Amino acid sequence: MGLNVSLTVQKWTSYDKGETWTEEYEEVYEGGTTHNLTDMADECDLYESLWRPQEVFRYKAKDIIPKLKMGLMDLKLRPEHFKKFNSPNGWGMYEHFLEFVEKYLKACQEYPEAEIGISR
Repeated sequence: MGLNVSLTVQKWTSYDKGETWTEEYEEVYEGGTTHNLTDMADECDLYESLWRPQEVFRYKAKDIIPKLKMGLMDLKLRPEHFKKFNSPNGWGMYEHFLEFVEKYLKACQEYPEAEIGISR
């Protein structure tokens, strides 16, 4: 089991030409990574935003965009430093974490009002 993140948007749908509206939710992003990367995430100051956003009052994608940008920049500027946190068993590598953060940031930027969902 690992960390699974999702972004969900609220939408209103009418099935009768606008007479009535139904609130629906659509998952617009889903991704995940291994718990073996928690030390790496902590080192680039992304642990709370990724693993525990609600505990630091971040509920929407827009709330974590600044942290994701900073963490991603740090990851890209110091790859050799972060590779020291690679999991010895190969389940949790710098390259995979970098890709996960890039994709998650892109989704957050595309859907800033989306609600963050976390499963750990």
